[in-house]
Amino acid sequence: MTVPLDRRYAVELQVSAERVSQVRRTVAAHLRHWSLELHVRPVCRALDELLNNVHRHVGDADECVVELRWTGRHVTGSVADNSARMPRLLPAGGGLSRVMALSDSWGTCRTTDGKVVWFTRYAQAQQTAGLLPYPPPPGVRESRRTPLAALG
Repeated sequence: MTVPLDRRYAVELQVSAERVSQVRRTVAAHLRHWSLELHVRPVCRALDELLNNVHRHVGDADECVVELRWTGRHVTGSVADNSARMPRLLPAGGGLSRVMALSDSWGTCRTTDGKVVWFTRYAQAQQTAGLLPYPPPPGVRESRRTPLAALG
């Protein structure tokens, strides 16, 4: 199976509760389209955490950019916002702890306009086995012709 490399989805939005659920559904649809069904739940939960952190700490007046990228081996989700305030991993747990638990790696980096918080998951497309033809079972007539002694 040949996997097209570098599939990408990006959207710019103002974060609100309604928009978070819309982005979740859209991201889930992209992952399913890319044959990454097993990654729908963890990727959507991690992006939910990042978007809720933007809503909670930056506010819904600023715009952010959500990006989802699949290279054929890894899925990367990221949220960029206009706030210079860098997120912290709290010892008591919280949003970034959940992101860390749902991903293989994560991080943050400053940009000229604010910051980006990202995570990656190892994600190869599911390999499907080709359908193998089975010979048809013997019909009623064929089974009547076979002597019972030959069947044992």
